[in-house]
Amino acid sequence: GRYEVSVSAPGFGRGKAAAVLTAGEASLHFELAPATLAQEIQVTASQVLARPEDLSQFPGSAAVLSAATLAQSRVFTTEEALRKVSGVHARSEDGFGLRPNVGIRGLNPTRSTRVLLLEDGIPLSYAPYGDNASYYHPPVDRFEGVEVVKGASQILYGPMTVGGVINYLTPPPPEQTLGSLTLLGGNRNYGNASASLGTRWGTTSALVSIMRKQGEGSRENTRHGLVDFNSKVATAVSSRQSLTFRFNYYREDSNITYSGLRQSEWDANPRANPFRNDFFYIHRYGGSVTHSWAVQENLVLTTNAYATSFSRDWWRQSSNSGQRPNDSADPACGGMANLNTTCGNEGRLRLYHTWGLDPKFKWNYPLAGARSETAFGFRYHGEIQNRRQKNGPLPHSRDGVIVEDNDRLATAFSGFLQNQFLVGRWSLTPGLRLEGVRYERTNFLANAGQGVTGETSFTTWIPGLGAAYRVAGDVTLFAGIHRGFAPPRVEDAIDNNTGASVDLDAELSWNTEAGIRASLHENFRIEATFFRMDFENQIVPSSIAGGAGATLTNAGETLHQGVELAGKVRIPRILPPGHSLTLRSSYTALPVAKYVGTRFSSISGFTNVSVTGNRLPYAPRHLLTADATYIHSTGLQVFLEAVYTGSQFADDLNTIAGTPDGQRGLIPGNALWNVALNYPLSAWNATLFLTVKNLGDRLVIADRTRGLLPGIPRLVQAGMHIAF
Repeated sequence: GRYEVSVSAPGFGRGKAAAVLTAGEASLHFELAPATLAQEIQVTASQVLARPEDLSQFPGSAAVLSAATLAQSRVFTTEEALRKVSGVHARSEDGFGLRPNVGIRGLNPTRSTRVLLLEDGIPLSYAPYGDNASYYHPPVDRFEGVEVVKGASQILYGPMTVGGVINYLTPPPPEQTLGSLTLLGGNRNYGNASASLGTRWGTTSALVSIMRKQGEGSRENTRHGLVDFNSKVATAVSSRQSLTFRFNYYREDSNITYSGLRQSEWDANPRANPFRNDFFYIHRYGGSVTHSWAVQENLVLTTNAYATSFSRDWWRQSSNSGQRPNDSADPACGGMANLNTTCGNEGRLRLYHTWGLDPKFKWNYPLAGARSETAFGFRYHGEIQNRRQKNGPLPHSRDGVIVEDNDRLATAFSGFLQNQFLVGRWSLTPGLRLEGVRYERTNFLANAGQGVTGETSFTTWIPGLGAAYRVAGDVTLFAGIHRGFAPPRVEDAIDNNTGASVDLDAELSWNTEAGIRASLHENFRIEATFFRMDFENQIVPSSIAGGAGATLTNAGETLHQGVELAGKVRIPRILPPGHSLTLRSSYTALPVAKYVGTRFSSISGFTNVSVTGNRLPYAPRHLLTADATYIHSTGLQVFLEAVYTGSQFADDLNTIAGTPDGQRGLIPGNALWNVALNYPLSAWNATLFLTVKNLGDRLVIADRTRGLLPGIPRLVQAGMHIAF
């Protein structure tokens, strides 16, 4: 088959080459030029895991999705990729992967609010402190790898430390002139074209890529179109210093609604969407500069300076299936019969500016006969949110009466110190993080148009401790405990009308885990982890719990407890020479995910009903992703994958029968099958591929948060990737 081979050695640059292996002999030739320290630290500056290829001494649960794994399965969406990692619950919303909903270890996945998302080690969310909801997410096509950290080491990367860290890796600029072109299309009017070109001159290398894709989502009257442009330039300033510049532009134009279906609508047509006048527009600009400096042979300073501008306009006719098609302030509407004639349209208009400075030190030194590595640094981070709402009089309105005009500011200063002690087979890693946050909110419409401003602040210490013991060879035991922390949103911490501080605490938990990671043979790897997340205070939005509105409440004590299993085995001997079979699986068992403190339902009409002991919403007991990859001697790859999601409740009352508004009721478990075929054309340096997602075209309920939403239908796509 066709392979991409990478070779590296201490003191040398990395060499890459394409190789085609046939039944006969094949030879490869690499030339490794002596590298500077600056080039070496350039490679690892964007990574969360110091050595993702060797986790033997990492004191916690972690996983790496390689470029080969993503390419073999031809992943269509980010949630499809993340389901390959144990402990991760990623569900679809739009069927196009534009806004994945990701939860870890039983945390609610809606809008990925309890996960820290990074890109090349830099915050990806437009407001990670003041509003961590992910209404924007880069397309999975942009990445060449994904790192997931769930243990105590995530305290290096706040503010979110309750669930885990997901770091997306973009391709580095090449050492020579290289390019690629990918074209594919499929049903539901899907089309995707992307191209990249990289080159190197002297000590500077650059990579530019652009992608355009479009298609229909999981429902009728939904269409998506986006453009994603990226550039990266890396240069060695001296033998010890390097600079990396990144710039990204993203534009999206989607015909998509916020609302799901009522039960009666689902029964009539589960892929229906009556809100054909709802449109979603995004413009995002992002840039960063990374300075890497080998101050000494054993001391490296990496500094990230970053800034983003994010604009989102969402014109929609409904907030949820319980208030349709608009609210009581729209007397001309008169119900669903007039939806596309006299009903108004609400514009939820958002503008975010984010910036920060993030220097980090790594210092290796001997200490009392042992090896020691200290990581320390700080971050200054700022956010400005401008949120406006205009209510237009007609379905196609793009202007109207201003009913909301808010500015929300967040300023944060954080610092961390972590040290890894390496003594014989032991690795001990204590760490401490400080988060200090100040919020300010101004409502320009309050007080008869005079405006009201309020502010609040809080400071939190976040400790962590991890340990690893290398039993023998590549068998490692690990354990850890750390403080989980997630700040509340600005809008929930400060009252909109009075500016007073709301008694809404940050989320706090104690997270523990213990496990084993083993490579018993070059063809067999396994990781097993027991975890426990004990929340002193978990914040649950009423809308997520099944009620109307967006009020957040202190849910009190909750408990998450379970087991993660991940394994990979390659079976070389039962097949003829030139053939191979690889099996992989990731399984999560979550028997405990419940309210354990005094807690009453947040659903309107049931606020006097105790839900203590009830299961948390959107926390399935079982998650399983298993796949098999067969490679023929001709290079043909056949990939088959099964994805099982267990049943889950959609509300804190643990309602089983579906309610008329579609927002409450049991979501049944389901199993979906995916298949991908890859065939190399050696003479063209190209690969042909064919994929089928949801092979059986099974209809599943993906979400009930704002009414019933269907999962993806069967998607068939074919294409070609050409490298030159």
